[in-house]
Amino acid sequence: MFKNSRYITLLMVLVFSSFFIWGCKESDATDNDDWGIDEEIMPDEEKLGKADSAWSGGPATIYDSSNTAVWEITNNWEDTDTPEARKPGIVWGDNSGLNWDEKYALWVQSMGIIPGYEVSFQTFMLKTPWGKELPAPRLECAEVAMFLRVTFASWYNLPFFLKAVDSSGAIYFGHMGARTSTGRYKNTPLYKTSYKDYSKQFEGKSNEYIVENWPQDSLLRKRSVGQGDTMEFLTGSGTQQAGQYFDEIFLNKRTGHFLRLLLAYFGSVNLASSSNTYNLKPQSVRGGDILVHRWQRTGIGHVMVIKNVTDIEGGKKEAIIVSGSMPRRQPKYETPTSSKEYLTSVKGGGPGENWDGDSYASLGGGLKRFRVAKVRNGKWANTWMNNDEASWINDTDHERISARIEEFDDLLGEVEPEQLRTAYLQMIEDARNHLRQYPASCAARNRREEAFEKLYEVNGLYFNMERDETDMEYRIFDDYVFARLVYQESKTCCWNRSTSAMYQIIMDYNNELQQDECTMPVVFKAENGGYEVFRQYAEDTDRGYLWADWSEDEHCPQNNVLNDTEVEHTWVEWCEFGQTPVDPECTDIFEPNNSPESAEVIEPGSYEELKICSGDEDYFWLNASADFSVTIDFVHSDGDLDLALYQNGTNISTSQSTEDSETVQGTPGEYIIRVYGYNGAQGEYTLKYE
Repeated sequence: MFKNSRYITLLMVLVFSSFFIWGCKESDATDNDDWGIDEEIMPDEEKLGKADSAWSGGPATIYDSSNTAVWEITNNWEDTDTPEARKPGIVWGDNSGLNWDEKYALWVQSMGIIPGYEVSFQTFMLKTPWGKELPAPRLECAEVAMFLRVTFASWYNLPFFLKAVDSSGAIYFGHMGARTSTGRYKNTPLYKTSYKDYSKQFEGKSNEYIVENWPQDSLLRKRSVGQGDTMEFLTGSGTQQAGQYFDEIFLNKRTGHFLRLLLAYFGSVNLASSSNTYNLKPQSVRGGDILVHRWQRTGIGHVMVIKNVTDIEGGKKEAIIVSGSMPRRQPKYETPTSSKEYLTSVKGGGPGENWDGDSYASLGGGLKRFRVAKVRNGKWANTWMNNDEASWINDTDHERISARIEEFDDLLGEVEPEQLRTAYLQMIEDARNHLRQYPASCAARNRREEAFEKLYEVNGLYFNMERDETDMEYRIFDDYVFARLVYQESKTCCWNRSTSAMYQIIMDYNNELQQDECTMPVVFKAENGGYEVFRQYAEDTDRGYLWADWSEDEHCPQNNVLNDTEVEHTWVEWCEFGQTPVDPECTDIFEPNNSPESAEVIEPGSYEELKICSGDEDYFWLNASADFSVTIDFVHSDGDLDLALYQNGTNISTSQSTEDSETVQGTPGEYIIRVYGYNGAQGEYTLKYE
């Protein structure tokens, strides 16, 4: 279940795109469940070539009834006139005449838009066959695409598998479980004998009865797919993580357990593989298709799901994409403008080459559709729907693949210059907001600068502004502190677990340097193998406990780099602006209280007209003689503020809801209170200490 009232009462405000997340993980086994998998699962690199060889072989059908099986197969993707295919479904009526792949597209397109739990963007409401609806789960980008496909296939007993390889050869994860060509893969679960499927006992029951008597798997409800999969909107017993979410949508609990395995070991590289998806002509785009961005031959990429496609005037189309991210978030709706930017990016298999000299068209990126499993000579094989043969592009035809960028540019129509400028500015600000939460993010730095390049172009063409004029009008101090880095030459780019508190420390250090005269900022990057200047400043300002050490959070060949490399900058240097990065209007009666060192001492009472601004945090110190609570009241729609309680450098409690107040509680003792904005949020607040 979920907190439905929140989604009814929140104002649904359209927010432009976040164009900043570029990476999705390759592996994230959790809860010590590695299933004996001690090596990296890699994409199957076979090139399928011409249409007469576009079948990717899979496991034998005899394994469908083995102990590793997750769900049974009673339907096939091509079915349109079987008794099951003629039945009404989630969003289709009796005798629809649609095959199951078309129904999948219709289901994806049908799910309505709602405010995301993070509120700074919009997401969708998941529809189930039983009338239950849940806000979209918090997942990484490739996880969103796989989650949707597996969920639909499982609900309707359709065949599904993804193919990969490891040192032992081909492996298959699908409705038959996790298998090699001859047996169970490693120590992966025996799903059929280990977990329950309640589907049959609810056959013929009404949706109302099913929902009221929904069975639970207590083990599944305790499980996670990895860091950041917390679903605060879930209620009832459970951990508010992916396992509880899966338990709420699957009568067949085996599917939930299987998803934990699949999402832990498969990622964007596997969805880029021709064994699992195929390249699609732009004119055929529809809901449920995926867009893969690849900018290197090895390593992670980015996956987006085509959520909605609408025909508009002049034979054009409007496409909307959604995507998760790393760190995990709910899938985010993009605007038509930003969706077009994604679909026309060279990283989607377009013309040109990357920094290694590889053509983008050869890296597996671009518009793709999931292959469907069909039986061939007693084995499952991944291929396409019969109706899609005219929509398919040979995966070795790089010229045809790269031509899609220009086709999409024409197909998706023109955008007014004012809309373009507004969109690019929002993309820039979204990237900045991401850096305020994860200051090590090279993806956000890249997207900010790529959006600036678009802004330079549109300002020059339509608004008579030179590059330096654009910089002086739109650049802020943050851009220089978090300058763009060369990914393959910078270890910072592998670090996904930096925090908003670290961002504040970095900015405070640089702001102090500006107090007497303008000086070039110290870029947040690795120097001499570390980040000593910022770590030491954190210690000096009593925030050493908020500084996290570097960690290799993704595959990082450059982990031994001592000095990160900045991309050569062409911007106007900061000190040529003649500006100060400090906002003199961003103040309240307690400023400056931006660090524990300068924390304001408070006594029980109420403190009004306090303010959090961009790049600002507030700290307070209290000495409680009895149990106490601290609450901040604010207008959430104006800015999402959060609250944390520390004692002796340890985080005792954190309040991060989406309501108009946050509260932490403590027992007698000395504490530090921290008030901060989520994702760069700003706003006024009242603090109550009782």
